[in-house]
Amino acid sequence: MDILTLHRKGFRQRAIARKLGISRNTVKKYIEDPELVLSPAKLRQRKSLLDPFHDNMEAWLNEDDYTATWIYDRLVNMGFAGSYEIVKRRVAQLKGQRQQLAYMRFETEPGYQAQVDFAEFQVEHADGTIEKLFLFSMILGYSRKIYAELIQHCDLPTFLDCHIRAFDYFGGVPNEILYDRMKNVYIGRLAGRPKFNDTLVGFALHYGFIPRVAPSYAAWVKGKVERPYTFMREGFWRGYGYLCLETANRDLNGWLKIKEQRIHGTTHEVVANRFEREQPHLGVLPRQPFDTAYRIFRKVHKDCTVRFEGNSFVVPHPLVGRSIVLRVKERIMRIFDDDRLVVTYEIPLTKGNLVQDKRFYAALKKDRDMNRRKYGHHKPGKGRAKYTISPSKPTYDMQVDVRPIDVYDQFIQGEEVRP
Repeated sequence: MDILTLHRKGFRQRAIARKLGISRNTVKKYIEDPELVLSPAKLRQRKSLLDPFHDNMEAWLNEDDYTATWIYDRLVNMGFAGSYEIVKRRVAQLKGQRQQLAYMRFETEPGYQAQVDFAEFQVEHADGTIEKLFLFSMILGYSRKIYAELIQHCDLPTFLDCHIRAFDYFGGVPNEILYDRMKNVYIGRLAGRPKFNDTLVGFALHYGFIPRVAPSYAAWVKGKVERPYTFMREGFWRGYGYLCLETANRDLNGWLKIKEQRIHGTTHEVVANRFEREQPHLGVLPRQPFDTAYRIFRKVHKDCTVRFEGNSFVVPHPLVGRSIVLRVKERIMRIFDDDRLVVTYEIPLTKGNLVQDKRFYAALKKDRDMNRRKYGHHKPGKGRAKYTISPSKPTYDMQVDVRPIDVYDQFIQGEEVRP
Protein backbone atom coordinates (compact mmCIF):
# COMPACT_ATOMS: atom_id res chain seq x y z
CA MET A 1 0.00 0.00 0.00
CA ASP A 2 2.96 2.29 0.61
CA ILE A 3 4.14 1.54 -2.95
CA LEU A 4 0.78 2.49 -4.46
CA THR A 5 0.51 5.63 -2.33
CA LEU A 6 3.96 6.88 -3.41
CA HIS A 7 3.21 5.98 -7.02
CA ARG A 8 0.03 8.11 -6.97
CA LYS A 9 2.10 10.99 -5.59
CA GLY A 10 4.30 10.86 -8.69
CA PHE A 11 7.39 9.04 -7.39
CA ARG A 12 9.24 6.92 -9.90
CA GLN A 13 9.88 3.23 -9.33
CA ARG A 14 13.57 3.72 -8.55
CA ALA A 15 12.78 6.46 -6.01
CA ILE A 16 10.07 4.31 -4.38
CA ALA A 17 12.46 1.35 -4.10
CA ARG A 18 15.16 3.52 -2.58
CA LYS A 19 12.76 5.20 -0.17
CA LEU A 20 11.22 1.90 1.07
CA GLY A 21 14.43 -0.14 0.95
CA ILE A 22 13.04 -2.80 -1.37
CA SER A 23 13.76 -4.16 -4.82
CA ARG A 24 12.66 -2.28 -7.96
CA ASN A 25 11.07 -5.53 -9.23
CA THR A 26 8.88 -5.62 -6.14
CA VAL A 27 7.78 -2.05 -6.78
CA LYS A 28 7.01 -2.84 -10.40
CA LYS A 29 5.02 -5.98 -9.50
CA TYR A 30 2.63 -4.16 -7.17
CA ILE A 31 2.21 -1.15 -9.47
CA GLU A 32 1.25 -3.41 -12.37
CA ASP A 33 -1.11 -5.57 -10.25
CA PRO A 34 -2.42 -3.67 -7.20
CA GLU A 35 -4.72 -6.57 -6.20
CA LEU A 36 -1.68 -8.52 -5.02
CA VAL A 37 -1.92 -6.46 -1.84
CA LEU A 38 -4.95 -8.52 -0.83
CA SER A 39 -3.30 -11.88 -1.59
CA PRO A 40 -1.29 -13.69 1.12
CA ALA A 41 2.39 -14.14 0.51
CA LYS A 42 3.29 -17.47 -1.01
CA LEU A 43 6.01 -19.24 0.90
CA ARG A 44 8.28 -21.44 -1.05
CA GLN A 45 8.55 -24.93 0.42
CA ARG A 46 12.16 -25.76 1.04
CA LYS A 47 13.36 -29.30 1.30
CA SER A 48 14.80 -30.41 4.64
CA LEU A 49 17.13 -33.18 5.70
CA LEU A 50 14.41 -34.25 8.10
CA ASP A 51 11.80 -34.92 5.40
CA PRO A 52 12.71 -38.63 5.01
CA PHE A 53 12.38 -39.08 8.79
CA HIS A 54 9.14 -37.14 9.28
CA ASP A 55 6.96 -40.23 9.71
CA ASN A 56 9.37 -41.71 12.26
CA MET A 57 9.27 -38.54 14.33
CA GLU A 58 5.47 -38.43 14.31
CA ALA A 59 5.26 -42.08 15.35
CA TRP A 60 7.62 -41.52 18.27
CA LEU A 61 5.72 -38.46 19.47
CA ASN A 62 2.41 -40.31 19.22
CA GLU A 63 3.90 -43.06 21.37
CA ASP A 64 5.18 -40.73 24.09
CA ASP A 65 6.26 -37.15 24.75
CA TYR A 66 9.91 -37.75 23.85
CA THR A 67 12.44 -34.91 23.97
CA ALA A 68 14.28 -33.54 20.96
CA THR A 69 17.56 -34.96 22.31
CA TRP A 70 16.08 -38.46 22.48
CA ILE A 71 14.76 -38.20 18.92
CA TYR A 72 18.02 -36.73 17.58
CA ASP A 73 20.08 -39.65 18.97
CA ARG A 74 17.87 -42.17 17.20
CA LEU A 75 17.84 -40.22 13.94
CA VAL A 76 21.65 -40.22 13.90
CA ASN A 77 21.59 -44.01 14.23
CA MET A 78 19.28 -44.10 11.22
CA GLY A 79 21.67 -42.06 9.06
CA PHE A 80 20.55 -38.49 9.69
CA ALA A 81 23.39 -36.05 8.91
CA GLY A 82 21.80 -32.76 9.98
CA SER A 83 22.25 -30.73 13.14
CA TYR A 84 20.47 -30.98 16.45
CA GLU A 85 19.00 -27.47 16.02
CA ILE A 86 16.79 -28.37 13.07
CA VAL A 87 15.60 -31.47 14.93
CA LYS A 88 14.71 -29.32 17.93
CA ARG A 89 12.74 -26.88 15.75
CA ARG A 90 10.87 -29.68 14.00
CA VAL A 91 10.01 -31.40 17.31
CA ALA A 92 8.69 -28.12 18.71
CA GLN A 93 6.61 -27.65 15.55
CA LEU A 94 5.14 -31.17 15.74
CA LYS A 95 4.34 -30.87 19.43
CA GLY A 96 2.65 -27.53 18.78
CA GLN A 97 0.47 -29.12 16.10
CA ARG A 98 -0.69 -31.91 18.38
CA GLN A 99 -4.26 -31.46 19.54
CA GLN A 100 -4.55 -30.19 23.10
CA LEU A 101 -6.62 -32.28 25.51
CA ALA A 102 -9.83 -30.74 26.79
CA TYR A 103 -11.68 -31.81 29.93
CA MET A 104 -15.21 -31.35 31.19
CA ARG A 105 -15.51 -29.99 34.68
CA PHE A 106 -18.08 -31.75 36.85
CA GLU A 107 -19.48 -31.10 40.30
CA THR A 108 -21.23 -33.70 42.45
CA GLU A 109 -24.41 -33.42 44.47
CA PRO A 110 -24.16 -33.16 48.27
CA GLY A 111 -23.28 -36.51 49.85
CA TYR A 112 -22.92 -38.26 46.52
CA GLN A 113 -19.19 -38.86 46.09
CA ALA A 114 -15.93 -38.91 48.00
CA GLN A 115 -12.45 -39.50 46.59
CA VAL A 116 -9.63 -41.44 48.29
CA ASP A 117 -5.92 -41.56 47.60
CA PHE A 118 -2.46 -42.04 49.15
CA ALA A 119 0.66 -39.88 49.02
CA GLU A 120 4.17 -40.60 50.25
CA PHE A 121 5.94 -38.36 52.77
CA GLN A 122 9.43 -38.66 54.22
CA VAL A 123 10.94 -37.80 57.59
CA GLU A 124 14.68 -37.25 58.00
CA HIS A 125 15.77 -38.11 61.55
CA ALA A 126 18.69 -36.60 63.42
CA ASP A 127 20.93 -39.59 62.67
CA GLY A 128 20.37 -39.15 58.93
CA THR A 129 17.98 -42.09 58.47
CA ILE A 130 14.89 -41.60 56.32
CA GLU A 131 11.50 -42.84 57.53
CA LYS A 132 8.73 -43.27 54.97
CA LEU A 133 5.18 -42.30 55.91
CA PHE A 134 1.95 -42.37 53.91
CA LEU A 135 -0.81 -39.81 53.91
CA PHE A 136 -4.34 -41.18 53.57
CA SER A 137 -6.86 -38.61 52.41
CA MET A 138 -10.62 -38.68 51.80
CA ILE A 139 -12.32 -35.57 50.43
CA LEU A 140 -16.04 -34.97 49.99
CA GLY A 141 -16.76 -33.93 46.41
CA TYR A 142 -19.36 -31.26 47.17
CA SER A 143 -18.01 -29.40 50.20
CA ARG A 144 -14.28 -30.22 49.74
CA LYS A 145 -14.03 -31.12 53.43
CA ILE A 146 -10.90 -33.27 53.95
CA TYR A 147 -10.06 -36.05 56.35
CA ALA A 148 -6.37 -36.95 56.36
CA GLU A 149 -3.98 -38.92 58.54
CA LEU A 150 -0.40 -40.11 58.39
CA ILE A 151 0.17 -43.87 58.62
CA GLN A 152 3.19 -46.15 58.55
CA HIS A 153 1.79 -49.00 56.46
CA CYS A 154 -0.48 -49.29 53.42
CA ASP A 155 -1.85 -52.75 54.24
CA LEU A 156 -5.54 -53.51 53.85
CA PRO A 157 -6.56 -53.43 57.56
CA THR A 158 -4.93 -50.00 58.03
CA PHE A 159 -6.51 -48.78 54.79
CA LEU A 160 -10.00 -49.78 55.95
CA ASP A 161 -9.42 -48.41 59.47
CA CYS A 162 -8.68 -45.03 57.88
CA HIS A 163 -12.06 -45.24 56.12
CA ILE A 164 -13.82 -45.93 59.42
CA ARG A 165 -12.18 -42.93 61.11
CA ALA A 166 -13.03 -40.74 58.11
CA PHE A 167 -16.71 -41.77 58.26
CA ASP A 168 -16.77 -40.99 61.99
CA TYR A 169 -15.14 -37.62 61.27
CA PHE A 170 -17.76 -36.73 58.64
CA GLY A 171 -20.60 -38.19 60.67
CA GLY A 172 -21.85 -40.26 57.73
CA VAL A 173 -21.02 -42.20 54.58
CA PRO A 174 -21.06 -40.90 50.98
CA ASN A 175 -23.05 -42.71 48.31
CA GLU A 176 -19.93 -43.73 46.37
CA ILE A 177 -16.15 -43.55 46.77
CA LEU A 178 -13.78 -43.13 43.83
CA TYR A 179 -10.36 -44.83 43.94
CA ASP A 180 -7.47 -45.24 41.58
CA ARG A 181 -6.24 -48.73 40.71
CA MET A 182 -4.45 -49.47 43.98
CA LYS A 183 -3.96 -53.12 44.92
CA ASN A 184 -6.04 -52.78 48.11
CA VAL A 185 -9.04 -51.94 45.93
CA TYR A 186 -8.81 -53.09 42.34
CA ILE A 187 -7.98 -56.61 41.13
CA GLY A 188 -8.77 -56.40 37.42
CA ARG A 189 -11.62 -56.75 34.98
CA LEU A 190 -13.90 -59.78 34.91
CA ALA A 191 -16.44 -60.13 32.10
CA GLY A 192 -15.89 -56.50 31.18
CA ARG A 193 -16.58 -55.18 34.67
CA PRO A 194 -14.16 -54.09 37.40
CA LYS A 195 -13.33 -56.76 39.99
CA PHE A 196 -12.76 -55.38 43.49
CA ASN A 197 -11.03 -56.90 46.50
CA ASP A 198 -13.50 -59.21 48.30
CA THR A 199 -12.80 -57.64 51.69
CA LEU A 200 -13.40 -54.16 50.28
CA VAL A 201 -16.70 -55.35 48.78
CA GLY A 202 -17.80 -56.68 52.19
CA PHE A 203 -16.70 -53.40 53.77
CA ALA A 204 -18.70 -51.40 51.20
CA LEU A 205 -21.80 -53.52 51.80
CA HIS A 206 -21.46 -53.04 55.56
CA TYR A 207 -21.27 -49.23 55.28
CA GLY A 208 -23.59 -48.87 52.28
CA PHE A 209 -21.43 -47.19 49.61
CA ILE A 210 -20.52 -48.10 46.05
CA PRO A 211 -16.80 -48.42 45.18
CA ARG A 212 -15.73 -46.89 41.87
CA VAL A 213 -12.36 -47.06 40.11
CA ALA A 214 -10.90 -44.29 37.95
CA PRO A 215 -9.56 -45.08 34.46
CA SER A 216 -5.86 -45.88 34.28
CA TYR A 217 -3.49 -42.95 33.66
CA ALA A 218 -6.35 -40.49 34.21
CA ALA A 219 -5.36 -38.47 37.26
CA TRP A 220 -7.68 -35.61 36.26
CA VAL A 221 -10.71 -37.81 37.08
CA LYS A 222 -9.66 -37.66 40.75
CA GLY A 223 -8.59 -34.03 40.66
CA LYS A 224 -10.50 -33.13 43.83
CA VAL A 225 -8.25 -35.35 45.94
CA GLU A 226 -5.07 -35.03 43.86
CA ARG A 227 -4.72 -31.26 44.21
CA PRO A 228 -5.10 -31.11 48.01
CA TYR A 229 -1.95 -33.20 48.40
CA THR A 230 0.10 -30.28 47.12
CA PHE A 231 -2.00 -28.04 49.37
CA MET A 232 -1.10 -30.13 52.46
CA ARG A 233 2.47 -30.84 51.43
CA GLU A 234 3.32 -27.18 50.91
CA GLY A 235 1.06 -25.65 53.56
CA PHE A 236 1.51 -28.08 56.45
CA TRP A 237 4.35 -30.53 55.86
CA ARG A 238 7.12 -28.34 54.43
CA GLY A 239 9.13 -27.05 57.38
CA TYR A 240 7.10 -29.01 59.95
CA GLY A 241 9.04 -30.25 63.01
CA TYR A 242 8.16 -33.94 63.19
CA LEU A 243 8.23 -35.56 66.65
CA CYS A 244 6.05 -38.65 66.41
CA LEU A 245 3.14 -40.00 64.39
CA GLU A 246 0.50 -39.24 67.02
CA THR A 247 1.59 -35.62 67.39
CA ALA A 248 1.82 -35.12 63.63
CA ASN A 249 -1.74 -36.40 63.09
CA ARG A 250 -3.06 -34.19 65.87
CA ASP A 251 -1.35 -31.14 64.35
CA LEU A 252 -2.55 -32.04 60.85
CA ASN A 253 -6.13 -32.36 62.06
CA GLY A 254 -5.96 -28.96 63.77
CA TRP A 255 -4.46 -27.35 60.66
CA LEU A 256 -7.22 -28.77 58.45
CA LYS A 257 -9.92 -27.44 60.79
CA ILE A 258 -8.44 -23.97 60.47
CA LYS A 259 -8.32 -24.28 56.68
CA GLU A 260 -12.01 -25.24 56.57
CA GLN A 261 -12.78 -21.58 57.29
CA ARG A 262 -11.14 -20.46 54.04
CA ILE A 263 -13.00 -19.62 50.84
CA HIS A 264 -12.34 -22.44 48.40
CA GLY A 265 -10.81 -21.32 45.10
CA THR A 266 -13.20 -23.40 42.97
CA THR A 267 -16.51 -23.21 44.82
CA HIS A 268 -15.91 -19.63 46.08
CA GLU A 269 -17.58 -20.59 49.35
CA VAL A 270 -16.34 -21.35 52.84
CA VAL A 271 -15.64 -25.09 53.10
CA ALA A 272 -17.27 -25.40 56.53
CA ASN A 273 -20.48 -23.73 55.30
CA ARG A 274 -20.80 -26.07 52.33
CA PHE A 275 -20.20 -29.08 54.60
CA GLU A 276 -23.12 -28.01 56.83
CA ARG A 277 -25.36 -28.33 53.77
CA GLU A 278 -23.76 -31.64 52.71
CA GLN A 279 -23.68 -33.51 56.01
CA PRO A 280 -27.45 -34.28 56.17
CA HIS A 281 -27.16 -36.02 52.78
CA LEU A 282 -24.54 -38.53 53.99
CA GLY A 283 -25.58 -42.11 54.73
CA VAL A 284 -26.18 -43.29 58.31
CA LEU A 285 -23.31 -45.05 60.08
CA PRO A 286 -23.91 -48.72 61.00
CA ARG A 287 -24.27 -49.71 64.64
CA GLN A 288 -21.15 -51.87 64.68
CA PRO A 289 -17.87 -51.08 62.90
CA PHE A 290 -16.56 -53.49 60.30
CA ASP A 291 -14.00 -56.09 61.40
CA THR A 292 -10.95 -55.05 59.36
CA ALA A 293 -8.66 -57.91 60.46
CA TYR A 294 -7.17 -60.22 57.83
CA ARG A 295 -9.28 -63.31 57.06
CA ILE A 296 -7.15 -66.45 56.71
CA PHE A 297 -8.60 -69.92 56.14
CA ARG A 298 -6.84 -72.92 57.69
CA LYS A 299 -7.59 -76.64 58.13
CA VAL A 300 -7.19 -78.12 61.62
CA HIS A 301 -4.56 -80.89 61.75
CA LYS A 302 -4.81 -84.17 63.68
CA ASP A 303 -2.78 -82.72 66.52
CA CYS A 304 -5.53 -80.10 67.03
CA THR A 305 -3.39 -77.26 65.65
CA VAL A 306 -3.44 -74.73 62.84
CA ARG A 307 -0.24 -73.28 61.37
CA PHE A 308 0.41 -69.56 60.89
CA GLU A 309 3.72 -67.74 60.33
CA GLY A 310 5.82 -70.67 61.53
CA ASN A 311 3.88 -71.26 64.75
CA SER A 312 1.23 -73.81 65.79
CA PHE A 313 -1.95 -72.77 67.58
CA VAL A 314 -4.06 -75.32 69.49
CA VAL A 315 -7.84 -75.41 69.02
CA PRO A 316 -10.54 -77.71 70.49
CA HIS A 317 -10.29 -81.30 69.25
CA PRO A 318 -13.85 -81.47 67.78
CA LEU A 319 -12.58 -79.08 65.05
CA VAL A 320 -10.00 -81.57 63.69
CA GLY A 321 -10.35 -81.88 59.91
CA ARG A 322 -12.53 -78.77 59.57
CA SER A 323 -11.72 -75.43 57.92
CA ILE A 324 -11.75 -72.49 60.28
CA VAL A 325 -11.15 -68.75 59.92
CA LEU A 326 -8.27 -66.84 61.49
CA ARG A 327 -8.81 -63.09 61.97
CA VAL A 328 -5.37 -61.51 62.36
CA LYS A 329 -4.58 -57.90 63.22
CA GLU A 330 -1.76 -56.21 65.14
CA ARG A 331 -0.30 -59.56 66.30
CA ILE A 332 -3.62 -60.67 67.75
CA MET A 333 -5.30 -63.78 66.31
CA ARG A 334 -8.97 -64.57 66.81
CA ILE A 335 -10.04 -68.05 65.68
CA PHE A 336 -13.62 -68.53 64.47
CA ASP A 337 -15.67 -71.60 63.67
CA ASP A 338 -18.16 -70.07 61.23
CA ASP A 339 -19.36 -67.02 63.20
CA ARG A 340 -18.47 -68.43 66.67
CA LEU A 341 -15.37 -67.09 68.38
CA VAL A 342 -13.33 -70.08 69.58
CA VAL A 343 -10.22 -68.56 71.14
CA THR A 344 -7.98 -65.48 71.01
CA TYR A 345 -4.19 -65.76 70.91
CA GLU A 346 -1.30 -63.34 70.85
CA ILE A 347 1.06 -64.13 67.95
CA PRO A 348 4.68 -64.70 69.14
CA LEU A 349 7.49 -62.64 67.66
CA THR A 350 9.56 -65.79 67.07
CA LYS A 351 8.82 -68.95 65.10
CA GLY A 352 8.53 -72.61 66.09
CA ASN A 353 6.25 -72.04 69.09
CA LEU A 354 3.28 -74.10 70.23
CA VAL A 355 0.67 -71.63 71.43
CA GLN A 356 -2.12 -73.30 73.38
CA ASP A 357 -4.93 -72.99 75.83
CA LYS A 358 -4.28 -75.96 78.13
CA ARG A 359 -8.00 -76.58 78.53
CA PHE A 360 -8.18 -77.91 74.95
CA TYR A 361 -5.74 -80.81 75.43
CA ALA A 362 -7.23 -81.49 78.88
CA ALA A 363 -10.65 -81.86 77.26
CA LEU A 364 -9.18 -84.22 74.69
CA LYS A 365 -7.82 -86.50 77.45
CA LYS A 366 -11.23 -86.64 79.11
CA ASP A 367 -13.08 -87.49 75.93
CA ARG A 368 -13.79 -91.20 76.49
CA ASP A 369 -15.48 -91.74 73.16
CA MET A 370 -12.48 -90.26 71.36
CA ASN A 371 -10.07 -92.47 73.34
CA ARG A 372 -12.15 -95.58 72.70
CA ARG A 373 -12.10 -94.89 68.95
CA LYS A 374 -8.36 -94.18 69.02
CA TYR A 375 -7.18 -97.11 71.13
CA GLY A 376 -9.85 -99.66 70.19
CA HIS A 377 -11.03 -100.81 73.63
CA HIS A 378 -13.66 -103.65 73.49
CA LYS A 379 -13.34 -103.81 69.71
CA PRO A 380 -12.17 -107.09 68.07
CA GLY A 381 -8.90 -106.93 66.23
CA LYS A 382 -7.71 -103.68 67.76
CA GLY A 383 -4.48 -103.77 69.74
CA ARG A 384 -4.45 -107.48 70.84
CA ALA A 385 -4.13 -111.06 69.50
CA LYS A 386 -7.17 -112.84 68.17
CA TYR A 387 -8.66 -115.77 70.08
CA THR A 388 -9.24 -118.65 67.66
CA ILE A 389 -10.75 -122.13 68.03
CA SER A 390 -9.19 -125.09 66.13
CA PRO A 391 -11.67 -127.13 64.11
CA SER A 392 -12.52 -130.61 65.38
CA LYS A 393 -11.83 -132.12 61.95
CA PRO A 394 -8.96 -131.12 59.70
CA THR A 395 -9.74 -129.61 56.38
CA TYR A 396 -7.61 -132.19 54.58
CA ASP A 397 -7.33 -135.96 55.44
CA MET A 398 -3.73 -136.88 56.27
CA GLN A 399 -2.09 -140.33 57.13
CA VAL A 400 0.63 -140.13 59.74
CA ASP A 401 3.14 -143.02 60.35
CA VAL A 402 4.68 -143.38 63.79
CA ARG A 403 8.29 -144.68 63.68
CA PRO A 404 10.99 -145.30 66.30
CA ILE A 405 13.63 -142.67 66.88
CA ASP A 406 16.53 -144.72 65.46
CA VAL A 407 14.96 -144.48 62.03
CA TYR A 408 15.63 -140.74 61.99
CA ASP A 409 19.24 -141.31 63.08
CA GLN A 410 19.76 -143.58 60.08
CA PHE A 411 18.27 -140.90 57.82
CA ILE A 412 20.71 -138.32 59.11
CA GLN A 413 23.69 -140.72 58.53
CA GLY A 414 22.69 -141.23 54.94
CA GLU A 415 21.52 -144.82 55.24
CA GLU A 416 18.63 -146.00 53.20
CA VAL A 417 15.46 -146.14 55.15
CA ARG A 418 12.78 -148.44 53.88
CA PRO A 419 9.18 -148.03 54.76
